[in-house]
Amino acid sequence: MADYQNIFTQVQVRAAPEMGMVEDVELRNRTSGATFSTLAGWLGNAQLGPIYLGTFGVVSLATGLIWFMLVGASFWQQAGYSPAVFARDLFWMALEPPAPEWGLRIPPMAEGGLWIVASFFFLVSLICWWIRTYLLAEALGMGKHIAWAFASAIWLVLVLGLIRPVMMGSWSEAVPYGIFPHLDWTNLFSLTYGNLFYNPFHALSIVFLYGSALLFAMHGATILSVSRMGGDRELEQIVDRGTASERAALFWRWTMGFNATMEGIHRWAWWFAVLTTLTGGIGILLTGTVVDNWYVWAQDHGYAPLD
Repeated sequence: MADYQNIFTQVQVRAAPEMGMVEDVELRNRTSGATFSTLAGWLGNAQLGPIYLGTFGVVSLATGLIWFMLVGASFWQQAGYSPAVFARDLFWMALEPPAPEWGLRIPPMAEGGLWIVASFFFLVSLICWWIRTYLLAEALGMGKHIAWAFASAIWLVLVLGLIRPVMMGSWSEAVPYGIFPHLDWTNLFSLTYGNLFYNPFHALSIVFLYGSALLFAMHGATILSVSRMGGDRELEQIVDRGTASERAALFWRWTMGFNATMEGIHRWAWWFAVLTTLTGGIGILLTGTVVDNWYVWAQDHGYAPLD
């Protein structure tokens, strides 16, 4: 065994499965067994299970599967029910929202109605999964940070597929389901509204996106670099500062002149990640509803070149 864990070595502990809390926790909806996976151990904790779904978890998985099958059935039809064509064109296939002439009405299935039905099940799945994360955190006596972070991502989804199309008066403003068509929609959206790069909320979203990547990389690297001294036991380092956190703090003070605390770095990372989708959603919501051309808007506010 290696003397310590580093970026190239990782010890996988195998013992009796940890089944979690049993006091004041509903056990009927929780699976009773657990197994171990070496592959999962390379990516995270090697233990698989127990799983607690509950009512909202079951509804979320069921409606999510319905959404997936509806989109997949649309793609399968577009492929002419040919496995070869389906595999070849999968990345280019799309389930499109209704055309502009339908406004907010419900068209026939073949003209965008299927997109509305699929989106309904997708929304139900997301909301039920959010409720599940909130209730599970409450049952375990945890803070609701995970649920509110997930809500920020759901906010962006709602803006793209529901709130903004309703404000614009047309389902055609929504995003199609599909890989490359999704990217094409983003490009067309930016061109239609005068270059999204001049949208200040889009700029903030990118700042928080890159900032999240940087913060998580810095934090992960810091903890791994002091794991031989117990830095991975972060809770202990928060309440009883030891040599791991002392050295980590000293490194960043030498490097940047100041350092986050073992607890504070997680608040930084949480806020940066949450603000990525929060500001992104605000920027999308303002586009077409308040600002018709972001380049002209930027010219009026003095930070885009005048023609």
